[in-house]
Amino acid sequence: MPVTSKEQPRTASVGRPVSRAAARSRSRSLDYSRQRRREGTPWFSYVVLTISVLLALIPLYWMFVVGSNDTSAVSRFPPVLLPGGNFLHNLGVVDSVVPFGRSLVNSAIVSGAVALLQMFFCSLAGFAFAKLRFRGRRLLFLLVIATMALPSQLGLVPMYLIMSKLSWIDTYWALVVPGAVSAFGVFWMRQVVIGTIPDELIDAAKSDGCSTFRIYRSIVVPNIRGSAAVFGLFVAMTTWNDFLWPLVVLNTPDMFTSQVAIQQLRTQYTIDYSTVMTASVLATLPLLLLFVAAGKQLVAGIMEGAVKG
Repeated sequence: MPVTSKEQPRTASVGRPVSRAAARSRSRSLDYSRQRRREGTPWFSYVVLTISVLLALIPLYWMFVVGSNDTSAVSRFPPVLLPGGNFLHNLGVVDSVVPFGRSLVNSAIVSGAVALLQMFFCSLAGFAFAKLRFRGRRLLFLLVIATMALPSQLGLVPMYLIMSKLSWIDTYWALVVPGAVSAFGVFWMRQVVIGTIPDELIDAAKSDGCSTFRIYRSIVVPNIRGSAAVFGLFVAMTTWNDFLWPLVVLNTPDMFTSQVAIQQLRTQYTIDYSTVMTASVLATLPLLLLFVAAGKQLVAGIMEGAVKG
């Protein structure tokens, strides 16, 4: 049947939008395919991550292998690759030289106290430098940052004299109080507060009659909780591994931290590597458990503020 001239425009007007929609669909599929090719195959990422994890675990595994064998395993060739059966024996040797269980408790107490104090004081100071307006704020913050350029070893002698005057030598106070606040922690918390809490929220709280500490407690702390937890985790790890300052201020074995206790396993002329590695395994295990328990919080705190909007 012949098509009239009146029906031709209708057919063209109906067919034209359909062809445009198909073209747009094909264009989107091609763009998606190109994007997938640019991103690369996911199996390569898994292979790289698996190799990285294995390389990171090799030192820990070797430490356990030596700690479960005798000292000759360090220099044996070919090297020992499987754990032995001397771990409990080496553990008994470690405990006979120094009360290592007590040293682990001391490290846990000191690390937990320092982490909590730094989370509080550094976040409080960071909030003050970020959101409060007072005279000399910039100068004081520059002075705090300038202290980060000074080596910590320069403060050993004056700090020891202060601890001696206070009769805090060989006590928890000498380990906790000097580490209650840090310049890096103040800088970290200041940047977190600036990037997380808008000025309008602080102004609204002030207009409602909130005090400065109420603003910190009710507005600042809930918003920076994730970043503060990550910071506290890093502080606890650093304090747990601290060696020089506890070695200076601690005298009795019952007050030794884990790192000082490991140093006591060395004799004047020889080192029993098996016992040292056994103690190192025990000193590393709490940190690994802490990272496993706080893994989700750690990732959430690191990613906090990375995505805007």
